[in-house]
Amino acid sequence: MKNAAFSRVFLCLSAELNWLFACQIATLFSPAMLQGNAMTEHQNKDHDTEVEGAHALLPIDEHVEEVSGPDGRKVRHKGIYLLPNLFTTAALFTGFYAIVSAMDGDFARAAVAVFIAMVLDGLDGRVARLTNTQSAFGAEYDSLSDMVAFGVAPAVVVFSWALTDLGKVGWVFAFIYVAGAALRLARFNTHVGDDDKRYFTGLPSPSGAGLVAGMVWSLSDFGVAGNDISLLVGVLTALGGLLMVSNFRYYSFKDLDFKGRVPFFVILVVVLVFAVISSDPSRILWAIFVGYTISGPVMSLWRWRQRSKSAPLE
Repeated sequence: MKNAAFSRVFLCLSAELNWLFACQIATLFSPAMLQGNAMTEHQNKDHDTEVEGAHALLPIDEHVEEVSGPDGRKVRHKGIYLLPNLFTTAALFTGFYAIVSAMDGDFARAAVAVFIAMVLDGLDGRVARLTNTQSAFGAEYDSLSDMVAFGVAPAVVVFSWALTDLGKVGWVFAFIYVAGAALRLARFNTHVGDDDKRYFTGLPSPSGAGLVAGMVWSLSDFGVAGNDISLLVGVLTALGGLLMVSNFRYYSFKDLDFKGRVPFFVILVVVLVFAVISSDPSRILWAIFVGYTISGPVMSLWRWRQRSKSAPLE
């Protein structure tokens, strides 16, 4: 009797629970409930839109960058890396300082600022790779900084020093250099290919800046007035701009291993190099950049002659 009564109670409870579950399912999928869910989602979207609109009213918006994750999926990150961008900002500042110094007539200080920008430009990328803080923002920021420090600044410096007396011809020489630097950077940023990483195609923009700024620094130290040799200076400046967009190959020094162990005498050679440069920095640095600028056409001519000798005679 007890088992029969318990069975009847259990069956009644099961039927009641099934009926309640069916009613709940019907309520969830009813048109009214579906409409309510749609309205809730719409309200959430409106709220997100209002939040984005509120952020848009801020004076400085947050930087969001999309990168590929380890599994290949796109991941969004907010903010930027501070350390490498500090070096890039410092290089940008020294380029701007070189322009201001040239406008004030202090050409030696302006040229030194360009060389300091070269050192800072060489550090930001290496710091980013060592600390694993590379980003698309940093790459674009570095390119714009290079345009100011190695494109606009050397052109303004050399124009203020020697090319003003040439009038329109002078600023044409300076503009050829600026345009060459801009095209060189654009080609470097968008170049796709399997070229040998040991070589650059065209004179790198820092080396072009070293050629022009070193000329101003060394000759002004000699007491040479730029206006006395303005035509020669203009030709050399335009030549530097044309070499930046040429197809001459220049050694990139990227295959040098700075992390591995080296013989002890290497550090002695480095100390000797620093001592030699410090004895007369303006002239020695300019000589180094002149030699590097000439190396591209010379090596191309040498390769052409080697191919000509190895070609079969008809």
